[in-house]
Amino acid sequence: MRGTDSRRCHLRRSCQAFSSCNDGTDQQREPQHRRKDQSKTTFGFCNETNRLVDACELLRAAQAHSLPGLGVCMSREDVLQAFRDNRAVSRAPAAVMGAEMETDEFMNSKKSHEVQSMSEVVACLAQHCGVKQVIDVGSGKGYLSSFLSLQYGLHVYGIDSSSTNTHGAQERNRKLKKFSRAYQKHNKAARAQGKAAHSPQEESEETKPEVDGDGDVSYADAVGIMSQEEEKERDSEPNQEQDFFLSALSLDVMQPTSPRVSSSQLTAEERERRKRENLERKAQNRTSASVTFSPLTSYVTAETELRELINELEDAVMVGLHTCGDLAPSTLRMFVAKPELAAVCSVGCCYHLLSEEFDPAGQECLHGVCGFPLSQYLRQCSWFCGRNARMSACLALERVSLGQGIQMESLFYRAVLHVILRDHYSSFKSEKRVGNVYSKAKSFVDYVHRALRRLELDESKLSDKDIQDYHDTYKPRMGEMHAFNLLKVTLAPCIEGLILLDRLCYLKEQEDLSFSALVQLFDPLLSPRCYAVVGLKSYKDTISS
Repeated sequence: MRGTDSRRCHLRRSCQAFSSCNDGTDQQREPQHRRKDQSKTTFGFCNETNRLVDACELLRAAQAHSLPGLGVCMSREDVLQAFRDNRAVSRAPAAVMGAEMETDEFMNSKKSHEVQSMSEVVACLAQHCGVKQVIDVGSGKGYLSSFLSLQYGLHVYGIDSSSTNTHGAQERNRKLKKFSRAYQKHNKAARAQGKAAHSPQEESEETKPEVDGDGDVSYADAVGIMSQEEEKERDSEPNQEQDFFLSALSLDVMQPTSPRVSSSQLTAEERERRKRENLERKAQNRTSASVTFSPLTSYVTAETELRELINELEDAVMVGLHTCGDLAPSTLRMFVAKPELAAVCSVGCCYHLLSEEFDPAGQECLHGVCGFPLSQYLRQCSWFCGRNARMSACLALERVSLGQGIQMESLFYRAVLHVILRDHYSSFKSEKRVGNVYSKAKSFVDYVHRALRRLELDESKLSDKDIQDYHDTYKPRMGEMHAFNLLKVTLAPCIEGLILLDRLCYLKEQEDLSFSALVQLFDPLLSPRCYAVVGLKSYKDTISS
């Protein structure tokens, strides 16, 4: 299989990098005089005691075994260019990379960045495969689905297990249809006004209205809401139209009326022309109604029958933007198993929610199918990470390196709470979760009381003074805790890389795939879970691995 051996080699190296610290042993640094006698180390860990004795060696090994260090990922630009060069795919409107957008009412800057960056890749995949349908698994509020539908004319089925999300997506879909009709109307009106007011010789570069990728005059020109100076500024920003689309999705779009002319003032030719345009507009409305976002409510697993959910299912691209836990590997399993799925673009998250087949302490897998490992390579090794390692994989090294990402006080509160539960409550391993009570707590004492109520434990066992004494006793050890968490952050890219390489290896093991890769879609500072697993079924004249 093309490329499989090299990918497995990278995967093996990541496994070795992680294995030394996978058993949960004490990783406190050895004193200097003891480290002299322990020269045999692996990635900074003593081979005999499994203790960390050389932090610098660990840092170097962690960097080398992260995905950037291994050099196994493609960039987003390289993937787009490869598809376009290979099949002469027409260039879709360029997505804004890192641009500041005024979309607060629709989505925050992080989500804007993700949606625009991913949507162009998905649209390119759909065009490359010659399909018009997209299945968005775990679609949530439908941000990606809505943008794919409006900006790229794709028929998107968004599947989410939450009926609340589906209801919100349906309301957004109603606004989308309303906006689409208004947008088409104003484009046609602007073109008609332009033809009447100017001859081709009279038009200049300064006064020519901006034209989008489909040759339509922009919405702002159609309704005349910008001055000439604003329009010049707008012409200098080629991606402004996408910004407008995104902003429009959050509003109840009004349809301003164009100036009316009495029918008695129209010539017979003009009346005939308007009649013809009305018929064309109705036909376009019927067509645009089929190019939209259809939200569906369903819990999706690898065994889900898509044809039972989607009656009009055709060949499609399956996508998932930050699909939690087992949903990401289920997406890849569905892609491999179902012939109607031509391509996949999956960005996972929430590694701590992954089920593991070989973790002795893990919970039983739903439906007997676990999320990790996927590949036969790791399955043959009975590999597992454990919850602590998967929790670490969710940390964001890039953000921490800039002083962001780790809330040490909240971690300290949780650690001391664990000591209290160990000392005073036999049920400290309760299946209930404390949750985010830190953000609501006014002090450590208040935090503990809130947590005990959340866990349904007896608060009367401890006085406020007893609780505060625990805080004061362990406060001097916060420095140790900070150092330990920085070590976890250092290893986070290695663990994430192991999980993602397992998914890539799973695709490489399939016989009918023509292309598979890990692609960095997002800026890790804006979106730490920035890697997508991309795969294509075998098609004529497609890209070779």
